Amino acid sequence: MMFVSLGLGAAVAIALIVVVSVLTGGNVSSTTTAPPALVGTTLPSLTEGGLHGTTVSAPWNHHQATAVIFFASWCEPCKTELPALAHYLATHSLGKVAVLGVDTQDQLSAGQAVVARDHLTFPVFFDPASTVAAGKFQLGALPDTAFVTATGKVQDLHIGPISATQFAAAVAALNA
Repeated sequence: MMFVSLGLGAAVAIALIVVVSVLTGGNVSSTTTAPPALVGTTLPSLTEGGLHGTTVSAPWNHHQATAVIFFASWCEPCKTELPALAHYLATHSLGKVAVLGVDTQDQLSAGQAVVARDHLTFPVFFDPASTVAAGKFQLGALPDTAFVTATGKVQDLHIGPISATQFAAAVAALNA
């Protein structure tokens, strides 16, 4: 009976660890492998409301390769990733690649504060219900970065925080 109780206790502990990990953004491992269902697929044209009340059109709608950065104000890894990416973007040319942000599962004022605080100069979709992040891109956690060709095909997807070196390599592949 004691072994059954210990086994049951261990199972409950593991389940709690998984739940807490998911709820606190635990999916932050750095890997460049992506869900096979997304990489290689062609995205539809997207036009969404932006963080500042304007309508934002995805650059691939206009035949421009795009790095899509998914973030939210409450995402702890995003708080480190976004300033580093903003610095990289301010000091490096991306060639023919545009950048698009997606502020997902967030409040409008919180997303606007992130953009101001981190000096993000690229257009940002406001995606409070995650229709873009979870719906179109099939993402379940943050941060993530997708790399989309000029024809709208998802070439690469980086799950978790991305370093400037990894970002630069993926942008170079889009420019090739």
